[in-house]
Amino acid sequence: MGNMPIPSAVPSRAELIDHLIRTRIAGDVATPRENNLSHYRKLANGDRHYWLGLELGDRWTDEQDVLAVMAERCGVVDDPEYRSGQDTIDPELTVGALDRMASVLRKAAEASERVLFATGHPGGLLEVHRATAAALRAAGCEIVEIPGGLQADEGYVFQFCDVAMLERGATLWHTHSPAPMAAILDGLAHEGRPLPDLVVADHGWAGCAGQRGIDAVGYADCNDPALFLGESEGTLSVVVPLDDHVTSPRFYDPMTAYLLDAAGLSAQF
Repeated sequence: MGNMPIPSAVPSRAELIDHLIRTRIAGDVATPRENNLSHYRKLANGDRHYWLGLELGDRWTDEQDVLAVMAERCGVVDDPEYRSGQDTIDPELTVGALDRMASVLRKAAEASERVLFATGHPGGLLEVHRATAAALRAAGCEIVEIPGGLQADEGYVFQFCDVAMLERGATLWHTHSPAPMAAILDGLAHEGRPLPDLVVADHGWAGCAGQRGIDAVGYADCNDPALFLGESEGTLSVVVPLDDHVTSPRFYDPMTAYLLDAAGLSAQF
């Protein structure tokens, strides 16, 4: 799969769906069913690591309710008796969510909004966020510059290519934690600066922003149900279902091209 040809132009909807399936961004994804169900169960049992910064209270204490939302919004197998093996993300749902995210980005560009980008998955989604930030900046948006010197989770919160991330030991860190986003938002308030109008993120970065009442959109894998629950409750505006770490980050390029084109934005390289 490493030598798989990647479309260089903006793909059509059908071409993108085919690409998502071939690269396993959607369709038959790498995350196994047992891992998905384990995460749904832990979320339902109140393990806050899986809440991704959202306050779910006692509304999602039934694992089957979580599964039902994930089947509806992500496309995992809806049979509760199916306990192990291959699981899925519906590529039609992925592209539908990209279309909804594009509408949010278009409105942000038209209003010259302040937008903050962040990722807890730098190995997979950094370039997706960077390209989107560059396109919005070119369209007149202000890309929020985070305060300096922020720390969270025994690391530093910093910005690279307009995208906030967590750094620990000179390494960009994969994290589900909401603490880095909380540090950014608290830091902005401490400096007397306005909060973002829009946050584009993933994992706890998106969950924290949405929980604080900021318009938030993001990406989530089929084993990270919290953001989809947040979308179902209106805490997040849009959540795009996808495998968030496939074998090459370049496989996301056609998806990003489709998103920016649908938003009326020009890709910036």
